[in-house]
Amino acid sequence: MLTHLAINDFAIIDALSVSFSRGSNILSGETGAGKSIIINAVNLIVGGRASPDLIRTGADRAVVEALFQVPAESPLSRILADMDIPFNGEVLIKRTISKEGKSRVRINGSLATLHMLSQLGPHLISVSGQNEHQVLLRPDNHLFILDDFGDLTKERLTFTGLYRGYYAYKERLEKLRDDLQKEEEKRELTQFQIQEIEEAKLVPGEDIGLEEERSRLMHAETLMDIVFKGYHTLYEKDESVLSILSLLSKEMGKGVSMDSNLDHFKKELESVELRVEDLALELRNFYTKLRVDPKRLEAVEERLHLIRRLKKKYGSSIEDILSFKEGLSQKRYQLAQKQEELKRGETELEEKREGLLRMATSLSQKRREIAETLEKSVLEELDQLGMAGTRFKIECGSISSVGGIHSADMVDSAISADGIDVVEFLISPNVGEDLRPLAKIASGGELSRIMLALKTILARSGLVETLVFDEIDAGIAGATAAIIGEKLRSLAQYHQILCITHLPQIACSGEKHFLVEKRISKGRTHTLISSLNREGRVNEIARLLGGRTISEKTLAHAREMLSS
Repeated sequence: MLTHLAINDFAIIDALSVSFSRGSNILSGETGAGKSIIINAVNLIVGGRASPDLIRTGADRAVVEALFQVPAESPLSRILADMDIPFNGEVLIKRTISKEGKSRVRINGSLATLHMLSQLGPHLISVSGQNEHQVLLRPDNHLFILDDFGDLTKERLTFTGLYRGYYAYKERLEKLRDDLQKEEEKRELTQFQIQEIEEAKLVPGEDIGLEEERSRLMHAETLMDIVFKGYHTLYEKDESVLSILSLLSKEMGKGVSMDSNLDHFKKELESVELRVEDLALELRNFYTKLRVDPKRLEAVEERLHLIRRLKKKYGSSIEDILSFKEGLSQKRYQLAQKQEELKRGETELEEKREGLLRMATSLSQKRREIAETLEKSVLEELDQLGMAGTRFKIECGSISSVGGIHSADMVDSAISADGIDVVEFLISPNVGEDLRPLAKIASGGELSRIMLALKTILARSGLVETLVFDEIDAGIAGATAAIIGEKLRSLAQYHQILCITHLPQIACSGEKHFLVEKRISKGRTHTLISSLNREGRVNEIARLLGGRTISEKTLAHAREMLSS
């Protein structure tokens, strides 16, 4: 709700401040007093075009400031939060126009852009006759209006939730498909690597044994010579170590009878003799295993070369290579799982798509039925408002021809977050004229009455709280004017109304009445606005009834109109 408006150095207004109330606020005054200038200032607040020509002569800048009270549940709270603008239930908008043509905007004290202001405007105020700021005149809102009228909003929001869930699921599957494609490109390499490692049949630690065997095979002749000499020296030759030890042992045995202390040495010699004999046998056995085997050496070399090659590619040890292979196997398993997940997901996505299409088709059918009812209601209202003969049509088209859809891509292109419908209001206010989009109606008076008809029908589900009507009384009088007054009074139960009028029947409908006057002081024109009390209203209604000459009869008539 617009609670306060301040205008400085704007057109012929030097300084004006006015507080509006809930319900209906009527603005009246002589032609040229500045009523429409006030409405133009309001348009600036909601993002209207600014020009240095609007600055009052002699001033450096024009300033318009407006304060709105906004319910906590309003979409504005979320919009302001997204803009990082503080919000405590009020929205204060200040717009400054400089001589250089620059426009500065502040919202709740924070610097803002015109784009930000244009996002807020449609939720704050609707000025009939100014197409660019009309929520109800924007074709993209017509579907919402139709749904509000037919109590389909909840169903549409349910559909929107399913639609978003569908696309979130679809995006997840597309990402999974992309990931699989990338992994699929590596699949052959992964399979080759696994196969290469598996075919090697690696055994942990085998490279150490092979290195030892390789060294043994490379030096086989030298080793055989060394081992043979050792065995021969210990056991075979005439003066072998074993024969010498045996001789010494016998000699010690002879001395034992002479001195028992030699028995210890004799036994030690016998022990050494046995150990030497065992050692000699071990050398002989080892010798028998030694051989010069070029083929085996070549095989060992090849095996070691294979292991070194695998180490270079997959890890610094056999354990690392085998661990790498396990990782590849796990990736291969995960790839298979993802492929299965994608297969299941595509089936589920198709089910979701079919469900969306069914719901969208059902919603579309309901909209077409409701559109006929809304058309009749609007025409009835327009007839009462003096626009008999007007044609009003709600065109419900489809984004695409659903009946001919066969592929998933065609289904997706035919459905939006709101269904499969494109809704637009068309009207022909004059007999013989073609139906045209609502936003292209030229007459301000016709536009205001059409908007009044729509807003009366849709009052309980209005999209914006403050409604401004300019030129609503153009081309009407008498009974039609009285009906418009009643409509405004009814509409004021649900919205704040600001209405500029020249007709007493409409002026009487207001809960609060403001008089806009033009005064000349010190050679300059000034616009003043004042809130009228009961007697002031009687005088203004009388002026509207009788012009400049006000009689007692006119005053009595004015009092009667205000009391009725």
